[in-house]
Order: sequence, then structure tokens, then C-alpha cells
Amino acid sequence: MRGLRSLLFVPGDRPERMEKALGLGADALILDLEDSVALSRKEMARDAVTAFLSRPRDHGVTLLVRINPLDSDYAAGDIALLSTCRPDGIVLPKAEGAASVRALTVRLANCPPVLPIATETPAAIFALGSYGEVGDALMGLSWGAEDLPAAIGAATSRDEAGHLLPPYEMARSLTLFAAHAAAVPAIETVYPDFRDIAGLTAYATRGARDGFTGMMAIHPSQIAPINAAFTPSAEQIAHAWAVISAFEANPGAGALQLDGRMIDAPHLKQARALLARIPSIVS
Repeated sequence: MRGLRSLLFVPGDRPERMEKALGLGADALILDLEDSVALSRKEMARDAVTAFLSRPRDHGVTLLVRINPLDSDYAAGDIALLSTCRPDGIVLPKAEGAASVRALTVRLANCPPVLPIATETPAAIFALGSYGEVGDALMGLSWGAEDLPAAIGAATSRDEAGHLLPPYEMARSLTLFAAHAAAVPAIETVYPDFRDIAGLTAYATRGARDGFTGMMAIHPSQIAPINAAFTPSAEQIAHAWAVISAFEANPGAGALQLDGRMIDAPHLKQARALLARIPSIVS
């Protein structure tokens, strides 16, 4: 599966939005059966998502389904849906480490790759290091900053300027390291103010800088800035090729100079990782 820069949430009970979302430029759609669907519309949402997933998939967009938490009354119905029409991946909310992933794969035969949302409960924070045990079952690892404060009685996860407060910065950082420890993509959480495109752009750019490879979106207006932030620039690509070429020309060297700066093994690893995010490039 190709790298995913933008993952757009679409309510599962709005089939007209699913159809429209296919043409908005997102790399993936997350067909949501959880938070965006009222309890009275859960069954309707399952029917709509089933119909949508049953159509021919010649659009090139990755289709994921966010199910309800495994310990909820709605999980069984969601899993029954997934057993009849297979999405490209499953977004697992309220995940608490490898145990949650195993619990899902036991209940769903031939389970598609799983994208856990890994920081929505207090216990989840202490299970982040376990995802390496189930890395082969994952398509990535993401986190959330909205459910966790509610779970611990906090007023908010962000200050007046929209910046994450220290406990949630910690959750973000631990998720980033947990994803890389499990050798899977790290997916940045949503930016909740969809009207603040400048703030979104800054946040997405920071995510790409820090080691995330994609980001979830809640509104179509967020797709283009997210795609831009997580697409390597021409300058970055050229530099990565220059680093690789320098080491290929000096195979026995541990460190080299490039453009007046020292480069060594970590720079080579970074260059290869950057080029691996571009489907048309084989490094």
C-alpha cells in the first residue's frame, strides 16, 4: 500500500459525502462508524458503508473504516460488516496496545491492516511500547488529543492559541516513537479548527518535520495543505539523491562532506526514508 499523506474522515451515515469525497484529493477516506454517527443511525451507517465498499474500486483512493470501540455494544455489528465487505484498513479507536490489535484480529478472520488510535485512554499511554509485537498487523499508528482529556477530567488538550498542552505533547511524542519502533508510519492527529488554514499548515509542517508521514483531516479544506506538507519538496529530493550518490561514490566512507557539511550514516538513512515515501522513486 502506498504512503498516505491525508486521511479524511467521512461520516458513515452520509453516503453522498462519501461519493463526493472520492474526488477531493485525499489519499485515504476514513468511513466513520464511531463518533460522527448518532447512536440512532449506527445501523443506517453500516448499510451505507457496506454499499459503498461493495462498489468497484477503480478510483485509487484507500478506503478505511473506523469501527466503534471493541468494548462497546456496537463493535459486533461493525465487525460483521467487515467480514462481508473488506476495506483496505481498519481504524481502531480506544486502542490499548498490542492486546487490542490481537483482540480485533481474533474476532475478524483475515483482518485487514489496522490503524490504531493509540492515546485515547489513560491505560493506552502505558501500552504504546507494545505495538512492536504486532507490527505486521498494522498499517500505521495514530493518536488522538480529544478523548484523552475527557477521560482524565481535563478541560482541554490545547491552550488559547491552539497549541497542545504538555500532557498531550507527551502523548504525541510517545506515539511518534512507538510507530517508528514498530516500523510503521506515524500518522498525525486531526487539527480541530478547520477554518484556521494557517494554523493547520503550520501544524502539518511541524508533523512532517518531526517524523510523521501523514495526517488525519476532518474537513475537505484541510486536504491540500496536508498533502503539501507531507510531500517532499524538489529541494529535499535533490538533497536526498546527493547524499545517496555521495556514499555510492565512496562506499568505504563512514562520513563525508557535502555542500560544506558533514554527513554520515544517519543522513543516508534519512535520505533513503524520504525517497521511499515517493511511489515513483526506487532508491
